[in-house]
Amino acid sequence: MFSLLEILATVLSAVISYIIGGVNASIIVTKIFDHGRDIRESGSGNAGFTNVLRTKGKKLAVITFIIDFAKGVVAIALTHFVMKYCCGTIENSVQFKFAEYFSCFCCVLGHVYPCFFKFHGGKAILTAWSAMLLIDWRVFIWLISIFLIVLFIKKIVSLASVIAAVLYPVGVFLSTFFFDFAVSGNIYDILIPVFFSFLISSLTIYKHRGNINRILSGKESSISINK
Repeated sequence: MFSLLEILATVLSAVISYIIGGVNASIIVTKIFDHGRDIRESGSGNAGFTNVLRTKGKKLAVITFIIDFAKGVVAIALTHFVMKYCCGTIENSVQFKFAEYFSCFCCVLGHVYPCFFKFHGGKAILTAWSAMLLIDWRVFIWLISIFLIVLFIKKIVSLASVIAAVLYPVGVFLSTFFFDFAVSGNIYDILIPVFFSFLISSLTIYKHRGNINRILSGKESSISINK
């Protein structure tokens, strides 16, 4: 199914995506603009956007948001470029779909377990979502909508993130079943996206296990909608 060139391109794209994901914005930004302090030693200890917002303020949070969001976009854009123009792989083919979802997973893995920062990173919500913007904008809209609805009602970022993560594979299944599989009839158009979305969802939920315990005990912090 895969040519040797496509296999090499897929592996290369995945490695580059992991490296891109490992460039943790919250750690780098706070070290540069907050006198060398490590965000992992502040607040919840998480190397992510929400912790930066709570402990370092809006300006550093915005910078963190932009970089973390850009990581997923850049990783998938590079994967698309390599597969389309270096290998000549047809867009939406099984090979193309596997490469982009594998790169998405590796980018998330790099954010969560960055080799540059002793494998202690963030929870990769933003990075995963931004990657989906290029892979399947329908799923991206699905995730953002769920997140905003839950956040508006409960005002708890982690709860909104967890629920969106739980429903992520559901959105991927609905999108691929009713649109991709309905056209191609190829079962791999469903299996590959659902498999990787399940891995990503499981990883992000696992990283939120502390938040989940605090939510269940009623101790999780809320955040103002204005902020």
